[in-house]
Amino acid sequence: MQPVLETRSPDGFDLWPVTETGTSGFLPLGGGLSPTEVGTAVMCIADCNDIDPDGDRPPRPADALGSFLHGLLTFDTLFAAGGLRVVDGSTGVAFLPGCCDGLEDWREWHRLVDEGGNDSGGVLLGFGHPPVSPVAERIGDVVRLTVDSERSDSPVIESSVAGIRRRLAGVERDLADFLVLAADWSSGCLPGHAAPVVAALARVLDLPAPPVPPVRTRP
Repeated sequence: MQPVLETRSPDGFDLWPVTETGTSGFLPLGGGLSPTEVGTAVMCIADCNDIDPDGDRPPRPADALGSFLHGLLTFDTLFAAGGLRVVDGSTGVAFLPGCCDGLEDWREWHRLVDEGGNDSGGVLLGFGHPPVSPVAERIGDVVRLTVDSERSDSPVIESSVAGIRRRLAGVERDLADFLVLAADWSSGCLPGHAAPVVAALARVLDLPAPPVPPVRTRP
């Protein structure tokens, strides 16, 4: 089980160094990312929230960097496309985040494992809709992950509730390790915005913000 962020092609992005993947996919978050991978993750999260201001939000700054970060730094509710990816090592079956999934909701998995069965016999989380509808369901002491609930022959992954709970602890460690990397990266690559960017990333991942190292000049 890994926390993953949905990525996109940079398409000429030049506000800070990012990975030139050229294609969309999923980037696992954790403590082993390179600086350009951290930059890619920050770019993608900021891009998810790069929406024109409305209501009581202040107008966009005129500069390109301030404008791109504006949504990330001013939205009350933040979004990060992605979720939790689960791979069965014995079968190769992969349970991927769906179109309605977001890393900001990763703690919903705790509700899946911590709540008892309801009147229908289980607790269910849906992460998307056709053409692919991944579903996680607790039935008694078993968690069943259905890759696509629209298919009667969909691959599934089953695990004990205790096993999923252990893996969620690993997810939390991965996200916390990523935030530490992001704090160090921000001090070098976003010296004028480091503290608020790290605070925003911590909010979207629903974790405490790590200390930000003293701002240093980007090489």
